[in-house]
Amino acid sequence: MSFPELLAVVMVAAVVIALMAGYPVALTLAGVSLGFAMFGHATGAMDFSIIGALPQRIFGVMTNPTLLAIPMFIFMGVMLERSRVAEELLETMGRLFGTLRGGLGIAVILVGTLLAAAKGVVGATTVTMGLIVLPTMLRYGYDKRLASGTVAATATLAQIFPPATVLVLLGDQLGNSYQAAQLAQGKFSPDVVNVSDLFAGALLPGFALVALYLAYLITVAFIWPKAAPAMPPDPAAPRGLALARKLAQVLVAPVALILAVLGSILLGIATPTEAASIGAVGAILLAAPKSDLRVVMRPVVEKTAQITAMIFLILIGATLFSLVFRALGGDAMVERALTDLPGGANGAVLVVMLAIFLLGFVMDAFEIIFVVVPIVAPALLKMPGVDPVWLGIMMAVNLQTSYMHPPLGPTLFFLRSVAPPEITTRHIYVGIIPFVVIQLFALVVLWFVPGLATALPHFFYR
Repeated sequence: MSFPELLAVVMVAAVVIALMAGYPVALTLAGVSLGFAMFGHATGAMDFSIIGALPQRIFGVMTNPTLLAIPMFIFMGVMLERSRVAEELLETMGRLFGTLRGGLGIAVILVGTLLAAAKGVVGATTVTMGLIVLPTMLRYGYDKRLASGTVAATATLAQIFPPATVLVLLGDQLGNSYQAAQLAQGKFSPDVVNVSDLFAGALLPGFALVALYLAYLITVAFIWPKAAPAMPPDPAAPRGLALARKLAQVLVAPVALILAVLGSILLGIATPTEAASIGAVGAILLAAPKSDLRVVMRPVVEKTAQITAMIFLILIGATLFSLVFRALGGDAMVERALTDLPGGANGAVLVVMLAIFLLGFVMDAFEIIFVVVPIVAPALLKMPGVDPVWLGIMMAVNLQTSYMHPPLGPTLFFLRSVAPPEITTRHIYVGIIPFVVIQLFALVVLWFVPGLATALPHFFYR
């Protein structure tokens, strides 16, 4: 290992240590990178003039048409959080399944899936479900660990179901990496992988995860009835046709919004950015009858701007990090390391998946996408047999797992902040462990059945 490559390794370690110490992500990435660039220039390891490419790269990030979808998808999620769509769905679905053993939990998972597909933002989904669902599940006698684990795991589905922000960012990074890999191999008319491919590829794995969650919950309710009891019948609640009519009323609007957004993307009618604008307008129309838009709009716009600014600031810091890392020869070192691993492409992908899982203990999904993916993806995509869509969905499911596994899963912190006082951190941590095991099982299934991720993209776009 040469001295510049050693500096690249130390720089990565310095970033991880600073993040674990609690320093802001974007400032850590930019500050550490700038410091190592100055030290590398002083020691002759790199030329500091390469930093001159940063403004042009930032301009490219800010004008990227794919990334323009992020503010609108975030706006859609925050606006839906302010409406009463979630409350009405949970109340009606709870009545539909609640008289079954484990029925309320089933309703939570199904409604959480709809919210995940409608919002695409984990924090908003977790807070909404934690405030509404957890007290209800506890009131009807659900085990505290099962209730908190079910809510936390279901909320993280917003990481894998389109229009997840993670899929938008991952699609952009993988698209760039795939083009770079093909150009390096001498293919000057490269194939394209974009956000639409990942949206299509995520659907079957997402529904498979929902089925596994439901299977686990039903099994627990069957083996330990006291952990997931049935709700007592409510004489005043609607039944029969009245319940069916109520269910149709609360389902039509969110399902129509989901179909309008995803359908327009998958059928090639609209780009993700255009579909995001449809979703934003649709969310306003859904919220209008249930709230005063003059009151709601300002906090929604402020929250959207805050989240968007955070994401793009991290992306700018990660751009500087990537620039310095490559200038120190880090990308070539990573490619050699992955190529020399036993097992060829399979061994390299396995090591990267393990690294992403472990990094999830100390790094956020956005940080991993912006820092790790640009480093490892070009090397992996040069290897024979590595499908970019399959790799992207494997990474997405892995990143979803990082959002929920203890001790630093962000979903666990979101839920703890809104959970009732009788729910402790231990309840949340213990309750989420079976769902983490389910996630890892899903990764194993995706490994051996890649068609789950590639079938729909090939059907729609090939």
